[in-house]
Amino acid sequence: MPPAPSSLIVIPRWLILMGLLTALGPLAIDMYLPAFPAIAQGLGTTPGHVERTLASYLFGLAMAQLFYGPFADRYGRKKPLIAGVFIFIVASMGCAFTGDIEHLTWWRIAQAFGGAAGIVIPRAVIRDNFDTRDASKALSILMLVMGVTPILAPILGGQVLAFGNWRGIFVIMAACGAALLAGVVLTMKETLHPERVIPLGLDIIGRNYLALLRHKRFMCYTLAGGFGSAGMFAYIAGSPRVFIEVFDVDPQHFGLLFAVNAAALIVAAQVSARLLNRHTPQALLKKAQISLVTMTLAALALTLAGAITLLLLMLCLAGFMASQGFVNPNAAALALSEQGKRLGVASALMGTLQMLCGASAGLAISIWQTSSALPLTSMLAACACLSWLFGRLALKAT
Repeated sequence: MPPAPSSLIVIPRWLILMGLLTALGPLAIDMYLPAFPAIAQGLGTTPGHVERTLASYLFGLAMAQLFYGPFADRYGRKKPLIAGVFIFIVASMGCAFTGDIEHLTWWRIAQAFGGAAGIVIPRAVIRDNFDTRDASKALSILMLVMGVTPILAPILGGQVLAFGNWRGIFVIMAACGAALLAGVVLTMKETLHPERVIPLGLDIIGRNYLALLRHKRFMCYTLAGGFGSAGMFAYIAGSPRVFIEVFDVDPQHFGLLFAVNAAALIVAAQVSARLLNRHTPQALLKKAQISLVTMTLAALALTLAGAITLLLLMLCLAGFMASQGFVNPNAAALALSEQGKRLGVASALMGTLQMLCGASAGLAISIWQTSSALPLTSMLAACACLSWLFGRLALKAT
């Protein structure tokens, strides 16, 4: 087992591998976004049908996590991870060589079932090796990877389109999966202690999930992070229309604005990791959620008053994303802190609930169409307030 240092100044190689595995699922979300028109043309379908392949992927990513948790608690972390990455590779190649939109949709669901392993299992591995404080630091490092991926993936996808076609994007996804699979097989050590193995059975799985659903602190911390993540999904879904249509931002400059807010998330997550040397995760979470609510309510108030400008919106969004850089890793570490004997199941349920929160927020903002920033700022404020509420309930239950 890797050592558990009190400060993650030197990032161990196994943690870098976990970070890259965590990026695999988001890579499959963002890398093919620039190719939507090309896919629609190539498969002779409508843009709406192509957009549904993204929704199918998100749904598959949410539900698949429930399966990996029990298997990771029974067979260890390494074997299910190998199986998941292998499924991702095969499904990516299936996407690359599909001949119609129906098969692409099914291959995307299969791809999600593979990529979900990279979301569930790295969190469990981190908690296998670190206590709550150092787990928060490690999860902040994962936030760095998660923040960089949405910036680089669409750029990479656009470059692939410049030199080839959309099928090459999925081939590159498969190649990334193959490289990570080699890393897991050759370098990863099993971190699940034999005494923590949980037998695999429907009754046992059901009892574990039911116990987690009844565990107040776990659920509240999970939903505190989940509604924070839901705000991020609302931002991802709603910001293109707000920036481009409401504030007349050139589509070529949209990526720059998106990168600024992603940078706020990345920097804040790393600051959070450093502050954990002097502060508890609970203290950082409490202050960050106050900031989360303040920034989003300010954006909503400015929108309702008709005083919102692009600059003011960007300041509020950057504040929201920076706050989320503190909320997400600390809420996740606190949610898993008491689940040592069922970390796989706990990580799976946490990921599923957070993904469902995010997908619901994204769907809601896509349905609410107006000629202003109101849907975006309203959804951000609602998600932030719910995150604050569940965070307070979790802290009171401690």
